[in-house]
Amino acid sequence: MSGSQPPWRFQPLGDSALMIELGTGIDPGLNARVHALAARLDHAGLPGIADRVPAYASLCLHYDPLAWDYATLVERLRPLLEAEAGAPCPGRELTVPVCYGGEFGPDLAALATHCGLSESEVIARHSAGAYPVYFLGFAPGFPYLGGLDPALAMPRRAQPRPRVPAGSVAIGGAQTGIYPQATPGGWQLVGRTPWRLFDPARQPPCRILPGDRLRFRAIGLEEFQALAEQEDRA
Repeated sequence: MSGSQPPWRFQPLGDSALMIELGTGIDPGLNARVHALAARLDHAGLPGIADRVPAYASLCLHYDPLAWDYATLVERLRPLLEAEAGAPCPGRELTVPVCYGGEFGPDLAALATHCGLSESEVIARHSAGAYPVYFLGFAPGFPYLGGLDPALAMPRRAQPRPRVPAGSVAIGGAQTGIYPQATPGGWQLVGRTPWRLFDPARQPPCRILPGDRLRFRAIGLEEFQALAEQEDRA
């Protein structure tokens, strides 16, 4: 490994999972290395690997304990980490339609006031960004995104909502994300997408995947309704 790269280490998680830590903190380059490692593992086709779960700076592997013991799997994984040089596999580029404000974005006005911007400036800045999908978490299909304009950062709500509608686009601290299902949540709601982000009957069930890159496209209510009807028919 290059001396400029953070060290990596293995951590056991019970008898059927291990964590590969590539560093600490939230950093796009570090997260890209996580996804590149996940791609190399897929390409290696190791038997007995049930699942891989990327996070900001780590990759969790769930494995069959009848196929591997921890020490043997660690030794098999070391060459993949030592061969880390190389460009990461590019993810998909997705453009997510969002209807901002109104009933879909009840916190837009408060966010604009907090940031010292007009609502239209908030929408323009939010929809101008390019957002890497760091990982999915919190709820099935919820994408944690990087790349938020620092001017749009706002703390989470002091009192979380008991129910946030599915498709809500929100800001929490220095990040933005999309609620894939109706669930409690404390992020600031700025809009909503008609896309269905999680469907257990679909393969894969998550529409947005770790390693993808998102852009948001501002749409009006009429287009939102038309796209929502398409989603219902799909």
